[in-house]
Amino acid sequence: MREQCCASCYDAAFDGALAQRELREYRRKGPGRASRAIAEALAREGAEGRTVLDIGGGVGAVHQQLLARGAASAIDVDASRPYLEAARSEAERTGVVDRVRFEHGDFVTLASGIEAADLVALDRVVCCYGDVERLVGLAAARTRHRLAITIPPDAWPVRAVIAVGNTWYRLTRNAYRAYAHSHQRVSAAAAAAGLEPAGPITAVGWWRLLVFERPIRTATASSE
Repeated sequence: MREQCCASCYDAAFDGALAQRELREYRRKGPGRASRAIAEALAREGAEGRTVLDIGGGVGAVHQQLLARGAASAIDVDASRPYLEAARSEAERTGVVDRVRFEHGDFVTLASGIEAADLVALDRVVCCYGDVERLVGLAAARTRHRLAITIPPDAWPVRAVIAVGNTWYRLTRNAYRAYAHSHQRVSAAAAAAGLEPAGPITAVGWWRLLVFERPIRTATASSE
């Protein structure tokens, strides 16, 4: 398994100052392009009555959009306590805090206690986690309908930039690491949990959007 960031380092890497700065920007400008793209993809056939699992939800941009579209409830799992507190603050401000459950910790560690949801989001999260097979595999296993992921481009310049960044983290004794996982590995992990691609990989600014769905099994197909 690849080198993995310790649980506590997410609180340091994504600290209170960063969370509050992003929350102010979110309240001023609305969700960023990647978060809007994930919400649009997940709500393609409507979000009314759906349940949402927002893994690494940051300030809550994705689940806030889906709740505004009529989703019934959301679970926000985040390894950064400052981000989770920012998301809770935003949920209180918008009056949806009673529809969101907040869970602090590593999703891979907590996954056995997290119920499946109709719509699952990994918005700019995969590049922050070393064990992509477990992260995406467990997220896919808890997807009843659709999983959407934003991830960096699968290209050598991106891997080079991330490698330089990680060298800096090591030199400064920062335990956080970023990762340049291939899109093939992400897709394979989703497929292993029974999901299928729901369209081509899409460019969303600097990010790439991957969407997967659980195939609908008809009575005829089930009996074959």
